Amino acid sequence: MALEELDGLLAQNRIAVATTYRKDGRPQQSLVTVGRFDGGLAFTTTQGRAKFNNLARDPRFALLLARPDWRGYAVLDGDAEVRSAANTPADRLRDDLRAVYRAAADKEHPDWDEYDRVMREERRVVVLLRPGRLFTRNLP
Repeated sequence: MALEELDGLLAQNRIAVATTYRKDGRPQQSLVTVGRFDGGLAFTTTQGRAKFNNLARDPRFALLLARPDWRGYAVLDGDAEVRSAANTPADRLRDDLRAVYRAAADKEHPDWDEYDRVMREERRVVVLLRPGRLFTRNLP
């Protein structure tokens, strides 16, 4: 299944379970709002959160995206790419954060200047997963 084939699932639900791995190898899970971006699925988070710290140490990552009734789902895994102020030029990071917002929210932000300011203040990063593996169950 190609990533584009998840568009129907994303139209029903954009909230996914994100899995990263703690130092001791146990999973750490969070709910994130995702959208298709740059050949994968992406969301934003802040530096200092468990997801960010875990991915800085170990890029292995998985996402579970389910239908609202939980009877069909997709699991994607691979290595995450984290784009932050430390590794991405400021203009590109701003544009990427905006693009991820558009993809995850499926709309434009009402005030991009305010959005950009908040993203800088919160030290937001983009987490991108281009899946190495994709498994689906009960999807059309």
